[in-house]
Amino acid sequence: MCFSPANCSTNLSIVGASVWLRLVEGLPSVREPAALPGWVATVTRRECLRFLREQQRTQLVPDDGGLADEAAPDADAELLKQERFIALRQAFAELPSRCRELLTLLFHDPRLPYAEISERLDMPVGGIGPSRSRCIAALRRSRALASFVGAEEA
Repeated sequence: MCFSPANCSTNLSIVGASVWLRLVEGLPSVREPAALPGWVATVTRRECLRFLREQQRTQLVPDDGGLADEAAPDADAELLKQERFIALRQAFAELPSRCRELLTLLFHDPRLPYAEISERLDMPVGGIGPSRSRCIAALRRSRALASFVGAEEA
């Protein structure tokens, strides 16, 4: 399609060159010189149609490699969110079972009272807070989360 004069002249040049090439290739088969204008018109029409079909199959990619899509920031944010989630799951799996149990109960929905957590884990209520701090510190030190924790602190 012609969106600018420069683009149109380029397209016409391509079609024109193709028509001339066909003329040179087909000249030996032309028996009647009077039929030449009709032959040129037919070849020109066919070359234009061929050129348009090729243009429809071709998708233009922006100069930035196609990254200028408006949805790209949302996709990047979603990808980062998924990467963090995977890293957190890996780090959580590396924790000792006692920490996994404690953190699971602390983040239970609906929220559980400390007395119930204490009873389930056979842990004094006063030990839940310090244990939670140690477990979260162990999560932060995990290699799986190292790149995310360092990026957030920077």
